[in-house]
Amino acid sequence: FSFNIIYQRPTFAEITCDPYTRADLEGLLQLAADNEVIDADAKTIMEGAMIVGDMQARDVMIPRAQMVVIRAEATVDEVLPQIIHTGHSRYPVVGEGTDDILGILLAKDLLGFVLNPEANFDIQALLRPSVIVPESKRLNVLLREFRQARNHMAIVIDEYGGVAGLVTIEDVLEEIVGEIEDETDSDEEIQIRKLTEI
Repeated sequence: FSFNIIYQRPTFAEITCDPYTRADLEGLLQLAADNEVIDADAKTIMEGAMIVGDMQARDVMIPRAQMVVIRAEATVDEVLPQIIHTGHSRYPVVGEGTDDILGILLAKDLLGFVLNPEANFDIQALLRPSVIVPESKRLNVLLREFRQARNHMAIVIDEYGGVAGLVTIEDVLEEIVGEIEDETDSDEEIQIRKLTEI
C-alpha cells in the first residue's frame, strides 16, 4: 500500500484561539490585518472603537474657552453674521453667562429669517433642549445615547455643575474613524514649496 499525504495549510480560524484579554484581541486584529482578512482602515476603526470605551467626555470636549455661544438677547442681524463666520450647525444659547445654557440653536432654523427679514425673531421659540453630561461620561455610552436620542451635541459640566465645554457626535466618531473634514474646514498649515532658485 502507498499513502499520499496531502498537507493542507491551516486556515486563519484554525490557528487562532478565542481572545480572553484585550491584548489577545489586539493581537488577533493584527494577525487579521497581516493575513489581509481585514484592511488597515478596518483595523484602525476596530482599534478606535476599543479605545473609545476607555475615554471620557473630558478627553474630547471643546473646552469652555473655545465654545462659540450665542447670547439670548442677540438680534437676528447679530446672530446671522456669527453663524456665517464660524460655520457651525449648532450653537449653545446662553443667558446671564456661559454657565446659563438656555438651549441649542440650529443654524438651519434661521433660514426663514434670511428669506423673510421682516419676520418676528424670537430666539427662545427656536431653541432645542440641551443635553447635559458630566465630564466623566464614557464616550461609548455617550455615542449610544446620541444615536438613541438623535442628538448631535451635549454640554459637558464639571463636578461643581459649571459648564466645562461641549462635545459633539463628530468629536466622538473622530476618535473611531479619524479626522472628519468637510468643505468648510480650512487647512491649518499652509503648504509652501520652493519652485525655483532666486
